[in-house]
Order: sequence, then structure tokens, then C-alpha cells
Amino acid sequence: MKRWIYAVPAIGFLALAVVLFQGLFSGRAPDLLPSALINKPAPDIGLEAMDDVTPGFTRADLASGRVTVVNFFASWCVPCRMESAQLMALSKMPGITIYGIDYEERQPGAGRAFLNEEGNPFSRIVADTHGKVGINWGVYGVPETYVVDGKGIVR
Repeated sequence: MKRWIYAVPAIGFLALAVVLFQGLFSGRAPDLLPSALINKPAPDIGLEAMDDVTPGFTRADLASGRVTVVNFFASWCVPCRMESAQLMALSKMPGITIYGIDYEERQPGAGRAFLNEEGNPFSRIVADTHGKVGINWGVYGVPETYVVDGKGIVR
């Protein structure tokens, strides 16, 4: 009887180890989580333009009949700096429109300074200083990029 008392925690630990091992080596990439917005209307933007240099945009602009790429970025985001070259190349392709959302900047003017350094691939930019729009879009880290069809549906 006393042997079972010692065996129960060992069996529980072994079962937990098997479950964790399967989760770690299941072959699914944790960074490839599908967005809950896919095939749904793009959430409202309702933000001011980042600055006086580049105009802002609204949800109505996303339903203008053309496909639009929406990119959340931040000056403090190292991966954003790494992807800036790809966004610049993409912005030069015919028929590609990229809108930017400057996400949770900590210092005024930091977003503009970032774009001056890295290049500005965005035809319109808004500032989400408090991250509320990012929450509505399901952003859990930057950079985050969405493709919106001409009817305003996230694809």
C-alpha cells in the first residue's frame, strides 16, 4: 500500500512530462497563430494622423475597392527595423497600398524619426499611442501585418 503512495506522484509527473514534450515537439509553430479577424470586417480605426506629414486613414478607406496592407509598427521594435526593407520594396510594387499604424510610441516624434531613418513605405499613417486600436485588431506584438480586401474584409 505504501508503494502506491510513492508511485502516484511519479506517474503524475511522467504524464505531465509526456504532455509537455508533445506540445514542444508537435511541429506547430507558435508564432503562426491565425488571426481571429480573418474573413471579418476590419475593426474601426478612429485615430488621428501620426503627424502633419502623412495623412491618416479610417475604416472607410480600407473599403475603397483596392487591396490594402495594414502594418502595425513602432520605433522601439527591433523586428520592425528588420522588416522595413521588405515593406519599402513592397510599397514600390504597382497596385500595392500600405497603411501604417504607429503603435504605442513612448516618445513624441519617435515614429517620424524611425521612418526618416528606415524609409517610409506607408501612404497613410495613424498613431495608436495607447494601443486601443491594436487590441481591437488582435495585435499581441509588433510588427503585425494584415491584408484587407477592397471591401474592407481582413484576409
